[in-house]
Amino acid sequence: MAKGKSKAAYMISAVAELYSIHPQTLRLYEREGLLKPSRSEGNTRLYTEEDLERLEVILKLTRELGVNLAGVEIILNMREKMAAMQQQIEEFVRQLNRELATHIKPPQPEPRHSLIPVLTVREPATTKPTSRRTKESKKA
Repeated sequence: MAKGKSKAAYMISAVAELYSIHPQTLRLYEREGLLKPSRSEGNTRLYTEEDLERLEVILKLTRELGVNLAGVEIILNMREKMAAMQQQIEEFVRQLNRELATHIKPPQPEPRHSLIPVLTVREPATTKPTSRRTKESKKA
């Protein structure tokens, strides 16, 4: 049986020590559905880097922001939905760009019929009428 790419995994005791939390807290997070560590053949919890990143978010929400576990669950679900929507938007933009690239022709340069290029000349800017009024008011 060929195994896929193996990832580094941490046992519950190592994770608990690393983050200064009790192993029962990690088990609680798992029961609440906040963490889903994989299991070894001997049924030992194995935490991947992704699990640790998620745990860091949970700990920041609970420790620093005072969010309860119900709030943490809502926030994590919203983050997942936002990430999925972001992927959908990016895919839509890629598809739209592909469609536009196949239907839009690049701008064609204007044909040059003259030997000497003709420049358009603008008229000089007129003086402000307020300056004339100022002179007239001085005379009066």
